[in-house]
Order: sequence, then structure tokens, then C-alpha cells
Amino acid sequence: MLRIKTVRSLYNRSPPMAKNQKIISDIFKVKSIPKLFWTSTKTYTLRPNPISFVMLVFGLAMFGLGEAFLIAAGVGVSPWTVLAQGVSEILGWSVGTSTFFISSFVLFIWLPLKQKPGLGTIFNIIIVALVLDLSVPYLPSFESSILRILMAAAGVFITGFGGAIYLIANLGPGPRDGLMTGLVRITKSPIAWVRGIIEVTAVTLGWLLGGVAGVGTILFALGIGPALATSILILRRLFGEQSA
Repeated sequence: MLRIKTVRSLYNRSPPMAKNQKIISDIFKVKSIPKLFWTSTKTYTLRPNPISFVMLVFGLAMFGLGEAFLIAAGVGVSPWTVLAQGVSEILGWSVGTSTFFISSFVLFIWLPLKQKPGLGTIFNIIIVALVLDLSVPYLPSFESSILRILMAAAGVFITGFGGAIYLIANLGPGPRDGLMTGLVRITKSPIAWVRGIIEVTAVTLGWLLGGVAGVGTILFALGIGPALATSILILRRLFGEQSA
């Protein structure tokens, strides 16, 4: 009898492949930012809940560190930097000026999407830039191509995880993330797909304009959407979504 129960229990268990397929399916079904314990009840406020503000800063710091990993890996910059390079080639501007112009243009696109800037939008620009400047000089550099690619892949996941933390704080997204959340809200499409399409579009335009893409660029373009969606799933399951 015991043998029959054991065989049946083994038979009823989901095979590893089926579980993996479900996990992948769940990643590409994420269509909203969950409400967790650090989610601010007010998006547009100058006096946020302390825990919301702390998690906003922590998430943005992780976001910047992930991008720093990508730079230090030396196998290709992010899609938006490729776009900035392309604009620089055409207009003769510096990459910094082009980045500012592109960010301003993306904020302009927010208007028809009915997105509004918040503290997160401002701190996104400040904190990410600071973390990049402070961390890149201290990150290791590798001779091995495999280690450099692994470092770039780690950077993509860290960026996605940090992005999930700061977006859940609900204090306003950065320019690119606001474009993503606005399009997700309007189209009802999964976050992974929308973010992926945005990044692929950015790198394609940048490359056509003369920007330089690498392996890390492709990893970021294709991986940041799933990394962000996976991070949202992990955080939701760890902390449990708050009731409205």
C-alpha cells in the first residue's frame, strides 16, 4: 500500500520542465507594480512615508550599481547610451548633452500617457548619476570574456531588481520607467514585453544613427524586461501584496 502511495505521489508531482515553463509564463504575465509594505499611498508628495523614501533611495542605488556593472564589464553600454551616442554623431553634441535631450524628449512623451513626475523622477537622475560616478572606479575589471559577460548579465539583473524596489515605492518613475509604466497601463501588456520593446527600439535607433552596440547592450535590451518582471514576482512572493 505504501509503495502504491509513493508511486502515486511521484506521478502527481509536476515535472521540473513543467515548473520551469510555469515560472517563465508567470514572468511574462506581470502587468502591474504591486503594493508592498514600502509602497507610498501618495505618489505625488513632498513628504513621503520614511520607509517609502528609504526604499526609493535603496532601489535607485541598486539600479545605478547595476548600470555601473555593465559599464565596468566593458562589453557594451546600455541601449539608451547607444542612442545618445547616435544622436551625438548626428548633431555633434556630447553624450551627456544628448542624454539630457533624450530624457527631456521622453518626459514630453509622458503627456499623452498622462504620466506625472514625482520625487522618484528627480532622485532617479541624481542618485543613479552619483552611484555611477562613485562605483565604476572601484569595480573589478576582467580579462576573461566569459567573466566580463557574466558581470554584464549580473548588472542587468541588479538593475532590474533595483528598478522593481524603487518602482514599488510609488514615488514617481524615472523617464524611461515612466514611459514603460504608462505604456503598460494603456496597452495592458506585460511589463517584460513592453520594456523589452522599448529597449530594442532604443538600441536599434542608436545603432542606425551611428551608436556602438555590444554583447552587453544586447543582454540589457533583451534581459532588462524579464529581470524587472522576475524581481517583481520575487518581491511579491517574499513580502505579500498589501490590500488596497
